[in-house]
Amino acid sequence: MPRLFTGLAIPTEIAEALRIYRGGLPGARWIEPADYHITLRFLGDVEVPMAEDVLEAMAEMRVRPALTVTLDGLGIFGGDRPRALYASVVPSPELIDIQAEQERLVRRAGIEPERRKFTPHVTLARLKRDASPEAVAMYLSQGPAFAPLSFAADRVTVFSAKESTGGGPYLAEAELSFV
Repeated sequence: MPRLFTGLAIPTEIAEALRIYRGGLPGARWIEPADYHITLRFLGDVEVPMAEDVLEAMAEMRVRPALTVTLDGLGIFGGDRPRALYASVVPSPELIDIQAEQERLVRRAGIEPERRKFTPHVTLARLKRDASPEAVAMYLSQGPAFAPLSFAADRVTVFSAKESTGGGPYLAEAELSFV
């Protein structure tokens, strides 16, 4: 039973530019740059027939021009109990539109509706319990300044993940161009 999600792959040059934020945060389990991505729709553990239905539905994506994706800062999920460090992504109308289309397509294939609000981001590290809010605040305030990074995305990738605590490695199962 594969664990699947759809997303935008991060180009190598952007992943390399994000490397400077690795390290210096106690309790961080750093994601490998080759596994950086922007999740559009997490599907979870699905049976093979459902995975095939999802791929069939995804083939119905609208034709659209490539979209510009901009990473514009660092943030955390979890507040007083930080659980992830991420590079935030500007939620452009084009990005919101493609994520909404992903939601419609996977629901048509039989996947349950997503209950969480879409917050576009690139996870850089998963944070363990010993990553205190104070340590995270210090990391964010004293780390390198974040210079915006942009790239053109022209396809959605269907990724699979091995069963783990998250963070990869991820395998591209299909790439669906939208140009």
